[in-house]
Order: sequence, then structure tokens, then C-alpha cells
Amino acid sequence: MTSTLQPAHPTEAVKRPGRWLALSVLVLAVLLVAVDATVLGLATPYISEDLKPSGTQLLWIGDVYSFVIAGLLVSMGSLGDRIGRKRILLVGATAFGAISVLNAYATTPELLIVARALLGVAGATLMPATLALIRNLFHDPRERSLAIGIWGATASAGTAIGPIAGGFLLEHFWWGSVFLINLPVMAVLVVVGIKLLPESRTPNPGPWDMISVALSLVGMIGVVYAVKEAAAHGFTWVTLAAGLLGAAALYAFVRRQLTLPTPLLDMRLFRGRGFSGAVLADLLTILGLSGLVFFLSQFLQLVQGRGPLEAGLAELPAAIGAVAAGLIAGRAARRFSVRAVVAGGLAAIGVALAVLTVIDRSTGYPLLGAALLVVGIGAGFSFTVTSDVILSSVPKEQAGAASAVSETAYELGAALGIAVLGSIVTGVYRDFPGPAGTPAEAHESLGGAVEAAAGMPAQTSGAMLDAARQSFVDGLALASGAGAAVLLAAAVAAWFMLRGQRLDSRP
Repeated sequence: MTSTLQPAHPTEAVKRPGRWLALSVLVLAVLLVAVDATVLGLATPYISEDLKPSGTQLLWIGDVYSFVIAGLLVSMGSLGDRIGRKRILLVGATAFGAISVLNAYATTPELLIVARALLGVAGATLMPATLALIRNLFHDPRERSLAIGIWGATASAGTAIGPIAGGFLLEHFWWGSVFLINLPVMAVLVVVGIKLLPESRTPNPGPWDMISVALSLVGMIGVVYAVKEAAAHGFTWVTLAAGLLGAAALYAFVRRQLTLPTPLLDMRLFRGRGFSGAVLADLLTILGLSGLVFFLSQFLQLVQGRGPLEAGLAELPAAIGAVAAGLIAGRAARRFSVRAVVAGGLAAIGVALAVLTVIDRSTGYPLLGAALLVVGIGAGFSFTVTSDVILSSVPKEQAGAASAVSETAYELGAALGIAVLGSIVTGVYRDFPGPAGTPAEAHESLGGAVEAAAGMPAQTSGAMLDAARQSFVDGLALASGAGAAVLLAAAVAAWFMLRGQRLDSRP
């Protein structure tokens, strides 16, 4: 039964007349990050043609941003709690825009990888600050659920705007232009945010422990790098050493947090089954999705021959479904249950990914569009409710750290997804049976094969491209099956771990 009780002494956040305007500034930061993440997939074929990266370099361009941001999110979330969430958000947004210029004008694969890593440093300041400020702006649980839904819907809208805007730019300008679209959004965010956003920080937070920051960064990057390299090239001494170093650093990080009087991350948060279940659901969901999303744009362009703008429009149903589901997810979770909405959303994504295992080079758009719509709806329900559970499980003084945990799960899942599922696609693709005279670079990536075909005799190039495209589709189907298995397992885990979890209805 829904409570209708009102607080005897409404908090300032409930009465604040400008809180919805402040939210509009926060979602600009989300839009900034979402657009940047999605345009890269469309630009990948053009980056391959211009910078000529190897297959490994191409994967690094795709996932080094996630590596760095995953390693720094907890530290930056805690820093925002200490120096002010508004301050770190505005500084991070300014840096994000400036570093986007470096990405746009990168002239070598190595420089682009470095620029993407620096962008991850700036991006780590944005997402925890936005969620933490929402937690401090909206004390009424129903208002907060709607605000989180709008926050998530904006991220989903960014995934739609990114490919469409990126497709338009790629058809009229060079690939670096897709990074420059960050600049006007950043400018509006900084100028308007200075006036509208309230500052909030944790009183008496204690020092920012640099040893913990270093342990977190080394641990996350070491573990994710080891997983990536093992999936792509098998176990080597370097891979094993990186994995052991990362695991040791994370173990030391946890031990240190348990002994510090004011830790970067309060490990007691994980004692709550709802908090832990929501974090695990986020990690597994994006792990199952990200590898597929990274290669889907290449499938639409390099296999089915769509232009960049058409490929961007083809991915629109996922964003539409996520926006619609995100706006009603809080209401649905209160009417039914948290675990029903989250587990149902995850299962829907798993089924949609299972359907994509039957795609081939001639698959019509109705099947792709329907599958993407279901993926968007499932993700909108799941991500919105888990974010609400995570934020409502902690006092507002720890909102930055809790938000950082949520975003770390998201970014770690993205890095692992691109590493593991992306390596499945790459591994299957590299073994395609090309005709005699097929150059080595054609086996590195499908973009490399398309470029190599331009300098080959027509008959040979046609046979090579047919074999390469078929092998790419085979790898994509196999990765979709692996993603479906991960999502269905996540649905089962969420059903049990979120048992009895409810969204509060009272301020």
C-alpha cells in the first residue's frame, strides 16, 4: 500500500524550487559522457582507415577509457565528497571538453589511446558527482526515483543522439569531428552549472588517502588488463603478473579501507544484500551488452553496407525503449517489486541477445530493430531501479562513494565486456579462410580487410571480403550467445539477491 504521509519538517531539498532546473544541468554531464561513448563505435572504421591501428590497438582505443575511468571512479567520488561535488563536476566537465580536442586531432593510434586514457581521468569526475548531487537535491523518494529515471533516460537519449549526430558528422567531416561535439555541451554545463547547482560536501570528511587512490587504480587496471590479454592472446607470464599485481592491489585496498578511520570507500556498504545485488546486476548487465554494442556499428556499416547516419538511426530503438522504461521504472518497482522489475529487465535483454545469434549478412532490419527495442526496455528498467536502490541504501553523506561504486560496476563491466566478448569476435574473425594473397592486416580487423581490398584485384578482393564478413558475423553471433548467457544468469542472481528489497515511499 502506498504511503501518503508527508514529513512534519520538509527538508530544504524537498522545498527547493530550483531543484528541477539543477537536474537539467546534471543531465547535461550524463549526455556528455553517453554521446562520447557511442560515437566511437561509428567512427571506428574511419579511424582504422586513417590511423591504421592493429587489431589490439583498436581494442585499446575502445576500452582504455573504461579501464582508466573504472580505476579512478571510487577515488574521484570520494574526492567530490571531500572538496565539493559541484566543484569537481565543473572542473571535470571543463577538462573533458579540452581533452576532447586532443582526441579529435590525434595523428597516431598511440596518441589516440593516450588521449582516450586522459578522457577517462576527466570522465571519472562526472558520473559520481551527478548521481551524488541528485541524492542531495531530492530527499523525497518518489521525486528521487523520477529524477534518477530522467538521469538514466538522458543517458539513453545520449546513446541515440551520439550515433545520429556522429553519423551526420562522419558523412560531412573527418572522424575527429565526433569528439568536438562535446565542446558546446561542456560550455553550457559549466556556464549554467555555476549559477544553478548547489554545492554539497561531506562535513569533516578526513584526508584523501593517496595510497588508497594508487591501490585502487593499480588494482582495477591490472585485473582488467589481465582479463583482456588472456581473452585475446591466452595466458602469458606478463598476463599472469598483471593479474596477480592487480588482485594484490585490490586486496590491499580493501584491507586498508577496513582500517582507515575515514576510508575512501566504506566497505560496510556491501553488507547490505540489496546494495550488493544491485551492483552485481549492473556489472553483469553491461558486461553482456558492451561487447555486442562495440561491434554492432561495424556490422551495420562494414557488413550490411549502411552509411554512418543510417547506422546511427538503426540503433535508435534501443534508446527509445530505454527512455520510456526509465521514466516509469520507479513506479513499476513500487507497484510490483524491485526484484521483479530488475530480473525481468535482465531476462528480456538476455532473450533479445539470444535472438541475435541467428543473424547473418542479409538479416532484415525488423528483427534487428525489434531486438534492440527489447534490449533498451530491459536496460531502462534494470539500470534505473538498481541506481535507485544503491543511492537509497546509504546516507546522503556517502552518496558520492556509493555513486562511484555503481559507476565502477558499469565501467568495469564495459571494459570486461569489450575485452571478453570483443575478443571472441576478434578471435573468430582472425581465422577467416582468405584467398591466396590476402594481406596480414586484413586478418587484424574487418576495417583493415575493407581497406586492403581497395588495392587488390576485383576477383580476389571480392572473395576475401566475403570470407571476412562471414567470419565477422559468425564471431558476432557467438558473442551474442555468450552475452545472452551472462544476462540470463544475472537475472537469476538478481531474483534471489534482491528478495524483499523495496523502494521507499516516504521522505
